[in-house]
Amino acid sequence: MSFLEKEIERKLVKTVKALGGIAPKFVSPGFDGMPDRIVLLPNGKVGFVEVKSQGKKPRTLQAARHNLLRRLGFKVFVLDNENQIKNIIDEIRGERSEVYTT
Repeated sequence: MSFLEKEIERKLVKTVKALGGIAPKFVSPGFDGMPDRIVLLPNGKVGFVEVKSQGKKPRTLQAARHNLLRRLGFKVFVLDNENQIKNIIDEIRGERSEVYTT
């Protein structure tokens, strides 16, 4: 994980916490490729976030897992710029409909 990726991830966690939620590291032994964080917000709002360094894309297995989660009805986002955090959180809350989900 690069320095920039860690900083973006730290800002996501801090922002979610400030809103009364949590964004624990999501670890899934035996099921590789799952997103880095599961964002749990008040009122039962849930989303998965893959954190990348700016301009980086998910690996093939990660993209497949993201598509699986989306087919199951979950919101999945790829975060590679801290400016995307607000839009992602708004989307998880159901307050916006346009966000980067590459």
